[in-house]
Amino acid sequence: ILREGGKVAILSLGSRLADALKAADELAAYGLPATVADARFAKPLDHALIRQLAAHHEVLVTVEEGSIGGFGSHVLQFLAEQGRLDRGLKVRTMCLPDAFIDHDTPAAMIARAGLDHTAIIAKVLQTIGHQTQTATPKRA
Repeated sequence: ILREGGKVAILSLGSRLADALKAADELAAYGLPATVADARFAKPLDHALIRQLAAHHEVLVTVEEGSIGGFGSHVLQFLAEQGRLDRGLKVRTMCLPDAFIDHDTPAAMIARAGLDHTAIIAKVLQTIGHQTQTATPKRA
């Protein structure tokens, strides 16, 4: 765990960690401090880390540059088998879309794939019920 937060946890696998941390910075401005954890490896799953995140958060978002059926799917299966989804935990997975992405700069391709920090923020806000078009950060 790289950062402790409130009701939202972002579990990142691979190169999306910087975007997860940036998303957490911006979510704090919405009054939603987010926990950020680095999964470090997909196999074997870090069961203790996943259990901890599930037990202490209302929302868990996995972020990876993998395909559908990858890390996020394994996390969901583990949580389902453990009965962790029976208590209202909201889980969302973010991965590469099952579509061709035109060649461009890496940052543009990640944005187009919906895996940059703004997409992570939108996913979290949507999951907790904020309207992303009308949600505004809290002012100090």
